[in-house]
Amino acid sequence: MPDPEKQQHKQWVDTWKRAGPMLEDFRYEELRRFRHEDNVKIIDALLEMGYRHRVNVPTSGLAELPRLLAKARR
Repeated sequence: MPDPEKQQHKQWVDTWKRAGPMLEDFRYEELRRFRHEDNVKIIDALLEMGYRHRVNVPTSGLAELPRLLAKARR
């Protein structure tokens, strides 16, 4: 007899296999219908929030990339 927890995990995975593509289609449709001119206040608020909570970094990250790639190879 299968383990109930294993069966539950399998059911969860199967559910997401079906739901994932439907949710992706929904997301693409929402983005397709999105009109920037109707949402200027929301967009402005999100940009402002990003600006207010920004973290200043000393480099662009390009200098770090070769170091991280070399570390990943090891």
